Amino acid sequence: MKPLLPALWDRFLLSLPVALMSVLALGSYWLVRTTAQAPEPAPAIAAGHTADYFMENFSIKSFNTKGSLHAEVTGAVARHYPDTQWTEIDAIALRSVDEKGRLTQASATRGLTNEDASEVQLLGKALIVREAQGAGTTPASPRMEFRGEFLHVFAKQELVRSHLPVELRQGAHRFTADALDYDNVTQVAQLTGRVHATLVPANTAP
Repeated sequence: MKPLLPALWDRFLLSLPVALMSVLALGSYWLVRTTAQAPEPAPAIAAGHTADYFMENFSIKSFNTKGSLHAEVTGAVARHYPDTQWTEIDAIALRSVDEKGRLTQASATRGLTNEDASEVQLLGKALIVREAQGAGTTPASPRMEFRGEFLHVFAKQELVRSHLPVELRQGAHRFTADALDYDNVTQVAQLTGRVHATLVPANTAP
């Protein structure tokens, strides 16, 4: 199936690492500032799956060179685990604005990101939306959505995958499938399993 969302994904995938790296950098800075320096080196202890720092009710914003909002990530709680080098964020919400002012948002019950934010997992009521754009001097761009219980984003490879049922919407068009593999480089979306499409004809009334 041909891709429906090339503009959505290239902007979202570029902005997502910026916002999430800000969270990781802030957590590392906070950890260094608040950890007392030990007088003597402690013996090495194997790391367990226990958070070494956390943040509550946080909001991290990044801005472009013109001072306008570029990306923002918020969450109820963020926990960093040294054994896996992953950060877990409860009630994660992301916003990104490209140079043309187009807004893309993402949210989930829980999010997981690796150390360099090149891999992000959205779990539970996962949603990614690019709002509709007006006609003006360029063709109108309808509202676009991805929905599912799991969306896995690989930012460097520009891939989005899910092994669970997903729903795609582009304006009035709707697609559902049991699994998704979207490659923004080749601009191909593979919908597998029980695939269903609802296509609504354009309004041809004068």
